[in-house]
Amino acid sequence: QVQLVESGGDLVQAGGFLRLSCAASGSIFSINAMAWYRQAPGKQRELVAAITRGGTTNYADSVKGRFTVSRDNAKNTVYLQMNSLKPEDTAVYYCKADLRRSYSDYVRDYWGQGTQVTVSS
Repeated sequence: QVQLVESGGDLVQAGGFLRLSCAASGSIFSINAMAWYRQAPGKQRELVAAITRGGTTNYADSVKGRFTVSRDNAKNTVYLQMNSLKPEDTAVYYCKADLRRSYSDYVRDYWGQGTQVTVSS
């Protein structure tokens, strides 16, 4: 069994910062890409940032220059540093990991349960 557990969500004022963490645990052989998504009320889930095992990153245009994604492969953990937060960043943030549970397994997506980020104006 594989679990992804996010932490770090909170209520913060506009202009503030937060750091989200997501740790993957359980029966894991290897993790490829890891990513952060978010879903605001009444909106579709959207990609925020992603990072490959080798460290290549990509970001949604709305967060470029404000958010930074990083990972610690030894800890199977991905982070999202969020600076200069805006009210429109308010959402539930989910992490996703593309991973294999064994050498013979194929790559599958696993999701965390989400962590709430609320930015007040």
